[in-house]
Amino acid sequence: MAGGSYDDEAFCHNELLLDPEEASVFDLICLLFSSDIKSRRFVECPEEQRRRDFSHRWLIFISVVAQKFLLYNRKPLAQIGDAIETWLNLLSSNGGLFTLMLKFLTGKVTWPDRSSAMFTSVVGNLDRRVELDRSIKAGERKYKPALALMAAKLSYENEAFINSIVTDHWNMEFLGFYNFWNEYQRLPSTKAFILQDTNSDPNLIVVAFRGTNPFDANAWCTDVDISWYELQGIGKIHRGFMNALGLQNNGWPNEITQPNGRLYAYYEIRRVLRDLLSKNEKAKFIVTGHSLGGALAILFVGVLAMHKEELLLDKMEGVYTFGQPRVGDRLFGSFMEDGLKKNDVRYLRFVYSNDMVPRLPYDDSTLLYKHFGPCLYYNSCYQGKVLWEEPNKNYFNLFWVIPKNLNAVWELIRSFIIPCVKGRNYREGWFMKLFRIIGLVIPGLSAHVLQDYNNSARLGSLPQLELHQH
Repeated sequence: MAGGSYDDEAFCHNELLLDPEEASVFDLICLLFSSDIKSRRFVECPEEQRRRDFSHRWLIFISVVAQKFLLYNRKPLAQIGDAIETWLNLLSSNGGLFTLMLKFLTGKVTWPDRSSAMFTSVVGNLDRRVELDRSIKAGERKYKPALALMAAKLSYENEAFINSIVTDHWNMEFLGFYNFWNEYQRLPSTKAFILQDTNSDPNLIVVAFRGTNPFDANAWCTDVDISWYELQGIGKIHRGFMNALGLQNNGWPNEITQPNGRLYAYYEIRRVLRDLLSKNEKAKFIVTGHSLGGALAILFVGVLAMHKEELLLDKMEGVYTFGQPRVGDRLFGSFMEDGLKKNDVRYLRFVYSNDMVPRLPYDDSTLLYKHFGPCLYYNSCYQGKVLWEEPNKNYFNLFWVIPKNLNAVWELIRSFIIPCVKGRNYREGWFMKLFRIIGLVIPGLSAHVLQDYNNSARLGSLPQLELHQH
């Protein structure tokens, strides 16, 4: 890609790194009252950036406190998630609450198997639709974005579930499910799967990254961490997202040896794509993801560019992200825009209404995180338009408090109306309605759920746009 070059020997010449496990209560209090952040043992930054104003220190404080809270509650949060998932699947596998109660009395309860093709995640229970929209045909402008959305949604499920849906419902070929290692968290934290659209477009390969699991504290730590590395000629990039993609201790070497049991997302997916594309010269691929998965999808393209993987970039047709957070600064955005244009890669960033995640990390003079490329913005009536920035670009904006709350009320009301207007396929279950009630307290949280992105893909138009207009 144009705009810079990458040198492994000089991986990073500037950085802001936060280590929440090293931060004591005393350290955090001192951070708020002293502008010398370099003296805080949990902050690593260049000497010339050691003194920061209060607004920057406050954002560091919030980020570290949030990470410490998540790490402290990692086990109970996972246990709550497991309990909710088990209960939801217990209800569905036994025919509902009333039938479940009868089965309890007779001792004939069907207990869900978490690894089975019938077990559905919390995300899957919020929007239980698994079928593709058959009204959208291959070759139409909406087809690839709609397929990408469903793949991003399916990525939250277990391997058996994904295999079953791809093979038996979509009539496509399931090529693999992957659980990738995170060198910095020292555990497998990144998941993705690959399919081939042998049904409608035999030469199309889809790579889907999983987003943030609602009850995975480590994934949320990745999201709320505001640390960054600055790569010379490329820009500042979010550390947490790079870690999840497979960042090594020495940066992004072009080739590595992956030990048994420790595959890294970028390197393994690149290897698989090289193999698949070498066997089919006509094959093309797209990359997709929701939330954290969207950040990994576009960053995957960025690392391919750093390594000048021209063959793969030439075979890439598009990147489709949904509810994607910001991944870098303006320089990184320019680097990506130049390269996407050069390699004719279509990048569409979908944002639904008041979704809070695309408005994070903060875009201001303190953090410098910026979106790039066109935003396909859908309002709460699923009307789409092309913008270069979603309305209310920073979530915590006092001027938008009342509009966001009113919109959350409308979304709850709409959940009762929409099946009457659009059909049973748009009926929302009690679990989704409960989530919308939570959205009254935290507007923009329920808007991040894939229910509304799915509705936008099915009901909304795909506006015409000219890419790379900057």
